[in-house]
Amino acid sequence: MSLLPDWADLIPDLDVKPTDHLVIKHRPGAFIGTDLDAYLRSRNVTQVFITGISTSVGVESTARSAYDHGYNVVLVTDAMTTPDAHRHSIDSVFPRIAETCTTAQALSALSC
Repeated sequence: MSLLPDWADLIPDLDVKPTDHLVIKHRPGAFIGTDLDAYLRSRNVTQVFITGISTSVGVESTARSAYDHGYNVVLVTDAMTTPDAHRHSIDSVFPRIAETCTTAQALSALSC
């Protein structure tokens, strides 16, 4: 299977800035094989908010790695998807490794 040349292009709505740190994943999770942990630690980050397209693959893998790396993890449950597996991850897996919240709750908590 070959990918289209623009397969990794981000949509304009994200308004990516030159100073934004982009992580190119090579595995389901965002920590393995990337500089994400080093980048976050260099900025003294202790908590991460995770969203994503595939609840039971990318989101769960990244959440597990973040937890294993010692971060305080918050999973924004209405900003992720995968219909059947989504509910299982939210109800059975996530409570063991993280807090959960909605987008509105996350934005409210971050608007200090």
